[in-house]
Amino acid sequence: MYKIVRKEVLSPVIKLFEIEASHVSENAKPGQFVVLRTDEKGERIPLTIADFNREDGTVTIIIQEVGRSTKELGKLEEGDYVVDFVGPLGKATEIEKLGRVVCVGGGVGIAPVFPIARALKEAGNEVISVIGARTKELLFWEEKMADVSDQLYVCTDDGSYGHKGFVTDVIKQVAEDVEVEHVWAIGPMPMMKAVAATTKPLELKTTVSLNPIMLDGTGMCGACRVSVGGETKFACVDGPEFDAHEVDFELAARRLAYYQDDEHRVEAATNHSDGGACKCHEK
Repeated sequence: MYKIVRKEVLSPVIKLFEIEASHVSENAKPGQFVVLRTDEKGERIPLTIADFNREDGTVTIIIQEVGRSTKELGKLEEGDYVVDFVGPLGKATEIEKLGRVVCVGGGVGIAPVFPIARALKEAGNEVISVIGARTKELLFWEEKMADVSDQLYVCTDDGSYGHKGFVTDVIKQVAEDVEVEHVWAIGPMPMMKAVAATTKPLELKTTVSLNPIMLDGTGMCGACRVSVGGETKFACVDGPEFDAHEVDFELAARRLAYYQDDEHRVEAATNHSDGGACKCHEK
């Protein structure tokens, strides 16, 4: 059992948990992830590590409540426990001194891009960070990102805060103004696809962190397979980071949506059992 020592509500649907897991924090590196379960019957939830404290033996994760499992996790409070917390899993980010780099976080992707930006800064790079979300309400960790960045740009799709528009708009402008060696981008699949499409004609090396359907996290089940450079890769053991210009985003998006109908049915059944309006028979 793994104790939640701190919970922070970052928005109505985005929650931060700091969890006691010394065996994970001792070995965690930027770019890696964990798999957790809230209870014995819970779904395995893969989450990229947002931060870690080796001294306190804690790991920080950030979730967005989307489906039943993340909503159940979001209900937990400080002092509660999760039954499983496995990690660190996946390959860590390759950190080296490159020069000027850009770190892009979209939505909840701000969380896993933070330790990468911090490590790149500590390695002597000039770090330009770009964070974005649909609205101001969904933005978080602006100050933390500013602390590990030489420059920070903030975007919202609706213009409610910062630059009105997409992170790709800022990437284009930055690339026009200064020479950039490498881009890291983490966020929703459409956002990472758009970043890849933006940087490819600029011949700007770009790395993305993929979040496909995942079960065991050790490469045994094959659920997380993706196509990279025409080859099948397993995100849990070969990634989760890959060359953005080699990823088949169309295939990845189709696989990610494979169980959406089932998720909607579970959500409708849950709402019905909780006394909510059941929409399962609506056309």
